[in-house]
Amino acid sequence: MTTTVIQSKWHTTAEVAVMLGFGLSKTKMLVLTGEIRSVKIGRNRRILPDWVDEYIKRVTSGAEATSA
Repeated sequence: MTTTVIQSKWHTTAEVAVMLGFGLSKTKMLVLTGEIRSVKIGRNRRILPDWVDEYIKRVTSGAEATSA
Protein backbone atom coordinates (compact mmCIF):
# COMPACT_ATOMS: atom_id res chain seq x y z
CA MET A 1 0.00 0.00 0.00
CA THR A 2 1.37 3.41 -1.02
CA THR A 3 0.97 6.36 1.31
CA THR A 4 0.55 9.79 -0.25
CA VAL A 5 1.33 12.91 1.73
CA ILE A 6 -0.66 15.95 0.68
CA GLN A 7 1.22 19.24 1.05
CA SER A 8 -0.71 22.34 2.02
CA LYS A 9 -1.10 24.72 -0.93
CA TRP A 10 -2.28 27.65 1.18
CA HIS A 11 -2.37 28.71 4.81
CA THR A 12 -4.89 29.95 7.31
CA THR A 13 -4.42 33.30 9.01
CA ALA A 14 -3.49 31.46 12.22
CA GLU A 15 -0.80 29.43 10.42
CA VAL A 16 0.68 32.59 8.91
CA ALA A 17 0.70 34.23 12.35
CA VAL A 18 2.79 31.34 13.68
CA MET A 19 5.12 31.43 10.67
CA LEU A 20 5.76 35.16 11.10
CA GLY A 21 5.91 35.06 14.89
CA PHE A 22 3.01 37.53 15.14
CA GLY A 23 -0.17 37.40 17.14
CA LEU A 24 -3.37 36.37 15.40
CA SER A 25 -4.94 39.83 15.74
CA LYS A 26 -1.91 41.54 14.14
CA THR A 27 -1.92 39.05 11.28
CA LYS A 28 -5.65 39.54 10.74
CA MET A 29 -5.08 43.30 10.63
CA LEU A 30 -2.32 42.86 8.02
CA VAL A 31 -4.74 40.80 5.93
CA LEU A 32 -7.63 43.25 6.34
CA THR A 33 -5.46 46.24 5.38
CA GLY A 34 -4.14 44.37 2.34
CA GLU A 35 -0.52 44.27 3.50
CA ILE A 36 -0.72 40.49 3.20
CA ARG A 37 -2.81 39.32 0.26
CA SER A 38 -5.49 36.72 0.83
CA VAL A 39 -8.49 35.13 -0.82
CA LYS A 40 -11.84 34.67 0.85
CA ILE A 41 -13.51 31.30 0.38
CA GLY A 42 -16.90 31.30 2.03
CA ARG A 43 -16.28 32.56 5.56
CA ASN A 44 -12.60 31.59 5.52
CA ARG A 45 -9.50 33.44 4.37
CA ARG A 46 -6.55 31.62 2.84
CA ILE A 47 -3.07 32.92 2.09
CA LEU A 48 -0.71 31.49 -0.51
CA PRO A 49 2.91 30.91 0.55
CA ASP A 50 4.06 33.28 -2.21
CA TRP A 51 1.98 36.07 -0.66
CA VAL A 52 3.71 35.57 2.70
CA ASP A 53 7.07 35.75 0.89
CA GLU A 54 5.96 38.97 -0.87
CA TYR A 55 5.10 40.56 2.46
CA ILE A 56 8.46 39.57 3.98
CA LYS A 57 10.38 40.92 0.98
CA ARG A 58 8.45 44.20 1.06
CA VAL A 59 9.05 44.69 4.79
CA THR A 60 12.73 43.76 4.66
CA SER A 61 13.45 45.83 1.56
CA GLY A 62 12.19 48.89 3.43
CA ALA A 63 14.44 48.05 6.37
CA GLU A 64 17.47 47.63 4.08
CA ALA A 65 16.82 51.01 2.43
CA THR A 66 16.76 52.85 5.77
CA SER A 67 19.93 51.18 7.06
CA ALA A 68 21.99 52.06 3.95
